[in-house]
Amino acid sequence: MAEKDKKSDNVLIKNKKAFHDYAILETFEAGIELKGTEVKSCRQNSIALVDSFVKIENGQATLLNCHISPYTCGNRFNHETLRPRRLLLHKAEIRKLAIQLREKGNTIIPLKFYLKNGKVKLEIGVAKGKTHGDKREAMRRSQDERDVRREMSRR
Repeated sequence: MAEKDKKSDNVLIKNKKAFHDYAILETFEAGIELKGTEVKSCRQNSIALVDSFVKIENGQATLLNCHISPYTCGNRFNHETLRPRRLLLHKAEIRKLAIQLREKGNTIIPLKFYLKNGKVKLEIGVAKGKTHGDKREAMRRSQDERDVRREMSRR
């Protein structure tokens, strides 16, 4: 139980909007190539995953449009906020992602930043966009589950 609590403390940021807008088909854990001040900013939870995505080019996976704010105590060597960041994945994983990306409607999005053994890791997911009807159905289903739990707790 204590180990589970410890893991939840290591999550720096979650992309909650991703689970609302996309159906996640498969997830991968990736390392991310960061500069020193970026790591310190990540530890301060100064990350925005809105509109960020992963692109695969020349056998490299790259995270684009991820905003990591400048480190407040940084100096002139501070990092650029929206620079492309290389993801550290095995070659076989990159090939698998590239194949899934070719399918119509699929995209790769970041799901969460977290710490693992003192290193910043990124969970990415292969996702397919939901339609407006799918989103409404998911909200209806979650509301029904809440109602059932509420009734069960009353009895």
